[in-house]
Amino acid sequence: MRRSHLIISVAGIVLVLALAGSVYAYDSRRSDTIAKGVKVGTVDVGGLTAASAKAKLRTQLVSRLQRPLVLVAGETEFPLSAREAKIAANIDEMVADAVKRGREGSIVTRTLRGITGDEVKASVTPDVAYSDAAIQRIVDKVRVRMTRKPVEADISIHGQRVEVRKSRIGLSVDSKALKPQVARALVTDVDDNRAVRVALKKTKPKTTTQELAKKYPVVLTVDRSHFRITLYRKLKKVVSYPIAVGVAGLNTPVGRYNIVNKAINPAWSVPSSPWAGSLAGQVIPGGIASNPLKARWLGIADGVGVHGTSDRGSIGSNASHGCIRMLVEDVIKLYERVPVGTPIFIN
Repeated sequence: MRRSHLIISVAGIVLVLALAGSVYAYDSRRSDTIAKGVKVGTVDVGGLTAASAKAKLRTQLVSRLQRPLVLVAGETEFPLSAREAKIAANIDEMVADAVKRGREGSIVTRTLRGITGDEVKASVTPDVAYSDAAIQRIVDKVRVRMTRKPVEADISIHGQRVEVRKSRIGLSVDSKALKPQVARALVTDVDDNRAVRVALKKTKPKTTTQELAKKYPVVLTVDRSHFRITLYRKLKKVVSYPIAVGVAGLNTPVGRYNIVNKAINPAWSVPSSPWAGSLAGQVIPGGIASNPLKARWLGIADGVGVHGTSDRGSIGSNASHGCIRMLVEDVIKLYERVPVGTPIFIN
């Protein structure tokens, strides 16, 4: 009886040893084979030998990473070639890692998984090197090319014409955020397009083109060469009148001014100038024959203004002591249309 038990025990031991040897032999034969379900990036290398996995990675992973990466900022593209970025994929290390991930667990677990065809579902991050300096260069290039200050809408005067300078949105690039974004895209093979959309921060100007007419509800222009004063409302020409301007040596001042005050039948404070003669320093009441400021006054600066004149023949010439003369009937019409604060451009 004892002998039969001994025989059975020995037979069991032999069977276990045989099975263990088979399991070990099976596991050893698969030591260079990657378990099913293992991926490197997006490339499925499960079930492949190390040699086959390397070949597949060269074809599918490296070929994608060798395509230029394009940074797209608005309508402008900035390509970064793999050569400039010094892309280098460590295929040997990636495959070794894939084999290792597939062999996690005990020898029995690995054997059962191999026999039943179960998957590991493991992912290896591609081991890809690149030049940090190259990334910084392309980021700096994007920043320099795309950054611009906002442009305020404004007007400029050419003769009797008002020209509009259109506004423009300002742009800026967040270099600190863009750099890691480019680095991630360089080593990512999920998108054949290999493009990075650059976020552009927009800065609105204080005055846009649409708001310009509101900023300038009324504008006056003075064209000294052609002896005309022109009224614009909401940047559209309304009416133009003939004028007289200053004689040589007492020129009507050039530049941008504002209407600072208004008066009906204004008094005339005679300047203390040689041309004023005995009237110098006096104040001549408005509405009397000896007062040359007829009907209306639109003050500009330093005693210079727009006013009516009884000397109708002087209109269309250099005849005043610096002021802008108008026909009485014209200055009365203009007066009603021009509020204090109206910009006046004299050229």
